[in-house]
Amino acid sequence: MSGHRIDVVVPAHDEETTIGRSLAALAVAVRIVRRAHPATAVGVTLVLDGCTDGTAAAVDAAVRTHRTWADGTLAVHTSDRVGVGRARALGVLLARRRAAADVPPSGHWFAHTDADSRVHRDWLVQQADVLVDGGHLLVGAVVPDPDDLEPEVLRRWRAAHPPGSTLGHVHGANLGVRADVDRAVGGFDPVPEHEDVRLVERARALGFDVRATTALPVVTSGRFDGRTPGGYAEHLRRTYGDAG
Repeated sequence: MSGHRIDVVVPAHDEETTIGRSLAALAVAVRIVRRAHPATAVGVTLVLDGCTDGTAAAVDAAVRTHRTWADGTLAVHTSDRVGVGRARALGVLLARRRAAADVPPSGHWFAHTDADSRVHRDWLVQQADVLVDGGHLLVGAVVPDPDDLEPEVLRRWRAAHPPGSTLGHVHGANLGVRADVDRAVGGFDPVPEHEDVRLVERARALGFDVRATTALPVVTSGRFDGRTPGGYAEHLRRTYGDAG
């Protein structure tokens, strides 16, 4: 694979308890994709979206801990609180600037995840394979961290999610889009939630090649108190309830 680049974009708002594990998982995924596709450039852009807790300190600790980040692969940008839609869009803009003229837009891929999530070790290989195969978008699955859920809530969730049941569901924590397609559909809307769904809906309406998979799901926080009013945390709370 040559003439390609993958940029991971991660927005973070007050994720001091989860960002370390998120970056640790990404560090592994970066090492794996570099072995599988050695000619592919890889970058990670982290947008600290108006954090008021110890997220920045946790990021500093992660950078010191994982040698993967010692070469500048990880770029950290701090912004005022702008919300997840704007934070994702800002991350894409910054990643485009980092790539510059090194790769054509048709060979540049944005892989999106969240700071409360842990990607599979082969997640970036999966994203790279879709890029090489000519895909335009990849819609991946997420699963809640079982350690965050009470046993009865976890049982309800598992009963409602047999294999394949989440195919096509859109989550910003597991999403990939080619750079030229991102531009063609207008990127992420500056909205407080569902910016991911809106982008994919426009791509489908315009006839782009949107692929969906439940393989290699991203493990995301199972908390009921989320960072957006109608996001995944609210979905878990509303749908599966508090077992207590």
